[in-house]
Amino acid sequence: MPTFPFSEADPIQYPGPPPGNSEVVIVGGGVVGVTTALFLAQRNIPVALLEKGRVAAEQSSRNWGWIRKQGRDADELPIVIEASRLWRQLAEECGEDIGLNQTGVTYLASSDKEMASFEEFMKLAAIHQLDTRLLDGNETAKLIEGMSRNFKGALTTPSDMRAEPWVAVPALARLAARKGARIVENCAARTLEISAGRIKGVWTEAGYIETSSVLVAGGAWSSLFLRKHGVSIPQLSVRSTAAATEPMPEIHPGAAVDEHIAFRRRQDGGYTLASGGGSLLYVGPDAFRHATKYLPALAANPFGTRYFPFAPKGYPDSWSTPRDWTADSQSPFERMRVLNPPAERSRVRAIERNFSGLFPQLGKVRLKASWAGMIDAMPDVVPIVDRVQAIGGLFVATGMSGHGFGVGPGIGRVVSDLIQGNGIGHDLSRFRLSRFHDGSAIRLGPAL
Repeated sequence: MPTFPFSEADPIQYPGPPPGNSEVVIVGGGVVGVTTALFLAQRNIPVALLEKGRVAAEQSSRNWGWIRKQGRDADELPIVIEASRLWRQLAEECGEDIGLNQTGVTYLASSDKEMASFEEFMKLAAIHQLDTRLLDGNETAKLIEGMSRNFKGALTTPSDMRAEPWVAVPALARLAARKGARIVENCAARTLEISAGRIKGVWTEAGYIETSSVLVAGGAWSSLFLRKHGVSIPQLSVRSTAAATEPMPEIHPGAAVDEHIAFRRRQDGGYTLASGGGSLLYVGPDAFRHATKYLPALAANPFGTRYFPFAPKGYPDSWSTPRDWTADSQSPFERMRVLNPPAERSRVRAIERNFSGLFPQLGKVRLKASWAGMIDAMPDVVPIVDRVQAIGGLFVATGMSGHGFGVGPGIGRVVSDLIQGNGIGHDLSRFRLSRFHDGSAIRLGPAL
């Protein structure tokens, strides 16, 4: 079975070299970094985006491809609503077929507890005038026909969308480049140059870039990069496995999930599959350092997390990964260009078994690919989107907690205006960096 296609061996699309100066430098070429660069470039703001490996080669292309308003945190939802509009706009602007389709997202409920949580979200949906509906068991069976299980009911939002992540984010990067963003692949940012408490530049493996503003949007690598500069964020990375089927008869045009299986129709006629719950956390130094902040999440078990005591060599929270390096020495980001964890074989077998069990009429489900990604998780399952008060000109957008693809363009627009000093249009207090250090209680967001 082939693995996920992105690797360090893929041809470089943006070889550089990096510019000697830029008004803004972005560290990380995932969906948040790419869309931030795009919106800055549209305002004619000189911006350089540095990607240590390949654009979108990590979690931004390995996710489920859902673009959903349903099930979002109350403070995140307004940005997601904007992101949904921006996805439509950007799909037209990029001029490429990114597989964007409005086919809905559905959560399936097996218990009264799940139905009660759906009823709570219906209150939020009403406030924002979403088209979300709460279905009973009979309505659920009619919405997705042929399921072998009877469900208590479902929560469904017909206006939610899907797209192909490994197509969409590179397409947005090409749009950003056409607008004037300088994208450089295979170019790791090593350290920040800071003077008198302000950003002065970025040292990269290819030289120095003078700048006054830096955005760190490095996904699973953000905490490692920032900690070197005295910025502590309680971010951990969990491994999540997914698989893709061969083209097959359509059972449902959209996306759906229960406690065992998640599935989404793909552009090529197959389905992207994943476990409805369950990820693997590699326990390293950061896991121990931030353990107390994760106690509420562990109690609620929103990730269904399992644990392994040793991260592979070179991973962000591996025991062997260096925590210190200099501007003129090789950094951990160069040693691992693409974080490409293998799919868990047992998880792939469970995914295949659970999907076949839910739709037995399909017969044997043929998988054509499997892969895994490292999700940058936060203790409260919502991201950090903020400026770093202690270092002028430093901004952070990370910890998307598995929700980043759908909300990405919304976060990109918000961060681009945050950098420019413009009005944001949203309340970002929920996403402030200081919430983990100012004595605030951890308030969990939704798990999905």
